[in-house]
Amino acid sequence: MQTGGNDRTVTPVSEKTIESFINLHMKGELRKLALPELRQKGEPRQKGPEPRGKLLHMTLIDERQGEVDSRDVPGHGERDLIIGDQHKSALSVIVERKARYVVEGGLLSHDAATVRMSLEHGWGKLDPAVVKSLTCDQGKEMAQHEALVKRVKMKAYFCHPHLPWEKGTCENTNYLIGDMLEGATDFRVLRGAQVTRVADLLNERPRQTLGFKTPKDQIMQLCAES
Repeated sequence: MQTGGNDRTVTPVSEKTIESFINLHMKGELRKLALPELRQKGEPRQKGPEPRGKLLHMTLIDERQGEVDSRDVPGHGERDLIIGDQHKSALSVIVERKARYVVEGGLLSHDAATVRMSLEHGWGKLDPAVVKSLTCDQGKEMAQHEALVKRVKMKAYFCHPHLPWEKGTCENTNYLIGDMLEGATDFRVLRGAQVTRVADLLNERPRQTLGFKTPKDQIMQLCAES
C-alpha cells in the first residue's frame, strides 16, 4: 500500500498478538467487550466438557462489584497457584489490586484443604477491616471456597474458564516471580526465606502506577485509613 509517496507494509499478526495488545492497552468495559469477540473467531479451542470439573456454588466475576474493577476501594485481591515441577509443589500468590501488594506462600501440596488454609493465613495478614474479596480461577484446589469465605468473612469471585486475563494483575505478578526465581520449578527446595524475599522485593519496589510509592507503603496507608 502506498500513501503520500511513502511505501507502507501491512504485516499480518497472530490472534495471540492482538489478545496481548487488547489486554495491555484496553481497560474496563472496552476490554471486556473486545476480548470475547476476538476469541469467537476461528475454530473452538476446546470441545467436550471442562476437564477440571465444576465447582459448586460459584459466584462468577460477572457479579463482581464495580469498585473491584475501578481499584477505588482496597481489600480486593486476586489469587493463583504457580504449580511446581511434576505437580509436586506450588506457590500460592495473592495480589491486592489497589496497592499491588503481594502475599506468597510455598506449598508442598495443592489439594483443596491445603490451599484454603494457605489463603486463610496469607489473606489474613492484612487488616480484617480491609479484606473484602478474592478473584480466583476455577481450579479444583478452590473446592473449599465456601469454607474460606466464611472463615475470612469475604466474597470469592471466579473467572470464566480459559480467560486468565480476568485476573491479569496476578498473572503479571506470576511472570515477575518466575523471573526472580530464575527458572526454579521445584518449590520443595526453596526455603521459606527465599519465598518471602521474592514477595519483599516486589512489595518494596516503587511503582509508577502508585505515584512511585511502594506496595508496602501503600497497603500500610490503606490499612491505617480503614
